Amino acid sequence: MKRKPCIAMVGSNMMDLITYYGERFPRLGETIVGRDFEIGFGGKGANQAVAVTRLGGEVVLLTAVGDDLFGPLVCENFARQGIDTRYVKVVPGKTSGVAPIFVNPQGENSIFIIPGANLFLEPEDVEKARMDLARASFLLLQLEIKLETVYYTVSLAQELGLQVILNPAPAQNLDFERLRGIFLFVPNETELQNLLSLPSTEEKEVKKGIEILLQKGVENVLVTLGERGAILGNQKGFFSCLPYRITPIDTTGAGDAFVGSLAFFLSEGRPLEEAIDLASAYAALSTTRRGTQKSFPSRDEFTEWLKTARKREDDLPLHGSQS
Repeated sequence: MKRKPCIAMVGSNMMDLITYYGERFPRLGETIVGRDFEIGFGGKGANQAVAVTRLGGEVVLLTAVGDDLFGPLVCENFARQGIDTRYVKVVPGKTSGVAPIFVNPQGENSIFIIPGANLFLEPEDVEKARMDLARASFLLLQLEIKLETVYYTVSLAQELGLQVILNPAPAQNLDFERLRGIFLFVPNETELQNLLSLPSTEEKEVKKGIEILLQKGVENVLVTLGERGAILGNQKGFFSCLPYRITPIDTTGAGDAFVGSLAFFLSEGRPLEEAIDLASAYAALSTTRRGTQKSFPSRDEFTEWLKTARKREDDLPLHGSQS
């Protein structure tokens, strides 16, 4: 029997509190009636882990919850998704992470996060999972946990021979000396701009930012551009991935669907460019449903949809073009 791809994830979980509003967001001091509201399971780390399991992979998950009413619900959700909860830390006296999310009629979102217990995931918690982490081929990281834990995890992953995929969100100042040698750095265009103080998110500035990160010792840099696709940069040059034709309903979690599925496709042994293309398609499909984790399609659903999926520009090569 073929072994499942195994991905490690050290990161966050959140309870998503999603408000869908009408024509505009309320002004300061104003109350207006929203369109709809949902509660769901989220957090960048948890979302990326669930994307892996929805596609049929195995996840070694490290995260932290509070001892509030949300903590047990988060653990139950992980179990339903087929994710082992032995390394879910319960932090006494702290709340679980929450993410109030506001979605406009075009499906675009604005998000606050209150990390709560996520900020109490410590380097020693990661060390305790050393033996299980060693079973993975790739390790996913984000920035919704304390930076010292991120840096320690990068160091341990390199010691264990794991390829690190870092999604630097939310953007903050980083010590790139402690990130040298990571396999893949995946910001969106706004995060890249904030990380490097770029004047804009135009393509020439994005490529300039990629070159700066490569000089800092990152092996590959992949910048996601929303409806404009993505740009990969490495020592071979730049690679453009075209977006898929889709009418989005809710883009919440699409970036996490992209990163999680990308790790899964890479763990199957696919070339990086092909894995990016498939992850772009998986993320696009997720935007046709409301919510975060519940919008992530299964492997069968994704495979079926992919048969008829089309790029924004169908006359260009399937996996983008070198530029």
